[in-house]
Amino acid sequence: MSEPLVILDRDGVINEDSADFIKSLDEWRPIPGSIEAMARLCHGGYRIAIATNQSGLARGLLTPVVLNAMHQRLRDLLAAQGARVELIAFCPHGPDEGCECRKPRPGLLLDIAERLGADLRGVPVIGDSLRDLEAALRVGASPWLVRTGKGEQTLTRLPEHPELGAQGAIPVFDNLTAAADVLLDAR
Repeated sequence: MSEPLVILDRDGVINEDSADFIKSLDEWRPIPGSIEAMARLCHGGYRIAIATNQSGLARGLLTPVVLNAMHQRLRDLLAAQGARVELIAFCPHGPDEGCECRKPRPGLLLDIAERLGADLRGVPVIGDSLRDLEAALRVGASPWLVRTGKGEQTLTRLPEHPELGAQGAIPVFDNLTAAADVLLDAR
């Protein structure tokens, strides 16, 4: 049996988010404990993939070089702890482009499944927005919410979205560290 997979959103889950977008390497700052949580998941036998909307590319707010530098910093921070991320999948499109990869559409998650040879049924998808949760449901994965980033705002909007179930039906965690604790305890 292969190692279990967990899929993470990036902005608001791994690093601090901004209403003005994360546009530079200096603005990319890990949420305290997130890198360590990812490393613990790796050491605990989990494969980690990231699915992130990056419409700042389409908006001209950052370049692919800058985005790659952010992702390299993430990889370097994980490598310093003997850990890694298997795959970072991102949507470069704007919200009005109608692509299949921009969450809440399932394209990013389906791409991860194909590239990693994974079955997404029941895979935890940890995010901070309704888009993350909806994308998880569309592929049969398990939506998990963190309160960091937009998580608190998302939590208040869950009752408006019956497809996400009654409040309390989706696991909610203070941060990625708390979610990792639950995943590792379940192993």
